Amino acid sequence: MTPTLVRPIALFVCVAVAGCSSGIGSALAPAARNSARSTASSGTISHIVIIVQENRSFDNLFATFPGADGATSGYFLKKIGTQSVPTLVQLVARPLNGGKDINHASQAYNDACDGQNTYPKTACAMDGFNLEGIDGNNAAGTYPYQYIKKSDIKPYWQLAKNFGLGDHLFQTQGSGSFTAHQDLIAGGTTIDDANCGTSQATCAIIDYPGPKKFINWGCGAPAGTTTSLLTQQGTYLTGAGPFPCLTYPTPTMRDLLDGAGVSWKYYTPPYVSKTTGALWNAFAAISAVYNGPEWTTNISIPECNVFGDISAGTLPQVSWVIPEEENSDHPRGPSTIDYGPQWVGAVVNAIGKSAYWKSTAVIVTWDDWGGFYDHEPPAFFDDMGGLGFRVPLLVVSPYVPKNEISHTQYEFASILKFVEGTFSLGSMGTTDVRATSIADMFDLNQKPRRYIPVPAPPSSTFCTDPASLKEPVDRE
Repeated sequence: MTPTLVRPIALFVCVAVAGCSSGIGSALAPAARNSARSTASSGTISHIVIIVQENRSFDNLFATFPGADGATSGYFLKKIGTQSVPTLVQLVARPLNGGKDINHASQAYNDACDGQNTYPKTACAMDGFNLEGIDGNNAAGTYPYQYIKKSDIKPYWQLAKNFGLGDHLFQTQGSGSFTAHQDLIAGGTTIDDANCGTSQATCAIIDYPGPKKFINWGCGAPAGTTTSLLTQQGTYLTGAGPFPCLTYPTPTMRDLLDGAGVSWKYYTPPYVSKTTGALWNAFAAISAVYNGPEWTTNISIPECNVFGDISAGTLPQVSWVIPEEENSDHPRGPSTIDYGPQWVGAVVNAIGKSAYWKSTAVIVTWDDWGGFYDHEPPAFFDDMGGLGFRVPLLVVSPYVPKNEISHTQYEFASILKFVEGTFSLGSMGTTDVRATSIADMFDLNQKPRRYIPVPAPPSSTFCTDPASLKEPVDRE
C-alpha cells in the first residue's frame, strides 16, 4: 500500500497491536487466514443482500473501533504566509443527526489527497480535507475532521462486533454517488467514446450528470443531460460524456446474473425527479434495464418491498437495497434526523429472524467518503480516478466468525467478485479482475452461527408516509 506521508512528529508512530484508534494510524498487515475458509463444506451461501448507504468514511464511523485501523487525529493544510503547512488536528466526536454536506466530487477528492486538483495521482498525503468545501461554496475548514459518537450508531457497532468488519475497503473511483453506484453494479464506468481522444478511445465517466445535476441521473433525465469524463491521460472533460442511459462495453452484474439464471432485484425508492430514487438507482442508467421488462420485474419500488419478500419467502438470490434519503446516513442539515442505523438494523434483523438466515450473506457498505476525513491513503492509483478513499464494510452471515476484522485490501468490485464466485458467474472483466474477493471473511467450514439481533424498530416503521418518499435528496 502507498504509505502515509511521513510527518516530522515521531509521537504518532503506531504499533499494530489492537489497531490505531488513538493517532494517525497506519495500514495493518492482512490478518492470517485459513486457506480453506472460503471453500464450501458445512455451509452454503445461496442469497446475498447488498445494502448501500451514503457518504461516510471509515474513520467517520469506526475511528475508535477496537482492533480496527482507525484514527482520531489527522492533518490539514494551514496557510502560513505563502506556504500550505500540514498541521495536526484532533478529530471531534459529533452526533450522527444533522450535519453539513461536505463536497465529495472528484475535485474534493483531489483536494483532500494533497490540496491539488490534478490527475493522474501517484500519492495522497491525506491532508487537504479542509479544502473540500461545504455545500459547493466555502472551504470546509476543520469540519471534516470528525467521527460519529458510538452511542449514535449502536446497530453498526454491534453488527461489527457480532459479525464482520472490513477496514480496508476503498471506493473504486475518487468521486461521488453517481459513479459509486455504477461501480457497485458494474465494477467501473469505463466506456468507449470519441471525446476521449484519438490516441485512446477509453475513458471513465466521473462525477454527476448535468448541467442540472440533481434532477435525474438515469435514462429519464431531461434532454441535454450529459456525463463528464476522465481520460487515461488525466484530462477531465466536463459534460463531454454521453447521456446517462448507458450500455457499457463490458457486462454488468445484471448481465452475468441473467446469463446464469440467478434471480435478482434492486430495491429502491420511487423513481421521481429530484428524489433519492432518481439519483441513487444505478440501474436507471442502464438502458437495457430501464427500457426493458426488468424495469418492472427486477427493479422493486419502494425499497421496503424487501421486507415483504423476506416474509413471503420470495427473496431473490442477489439483492441490492437502496435507502430513502432520511435512512441513508447522508448529512441533510442541522435540524434533520438520520435513521440509517435503524434502517440497516431493521433489514438485517428481518433476514436474521427469517428462514433465509442460514443461507444468506448481508453486505453493508457506504457509497463514498462524503468528504469526511480518513487517514489511510488509497491503496494504489490507476489511470481512471481511483482508487478512492476508504468506506466501511460490514459483513453479516452465519458463516462469519464473531468480531471478524479483515485488514485485507478490498474495493467495491471485491463485493461483486464474491457474488461472481458464489454463483459461478464468471467475470465482468472490469475491476473485478484485479480485486480481492471478500470471501476470506467467511468460514464455510464452521457451524452456522445464530443471529444476534441489533436494536432497531420493526419493519412496519418504514415506508409508511408516501410524502417522505418524494422528498428531494440533499444534493450530492
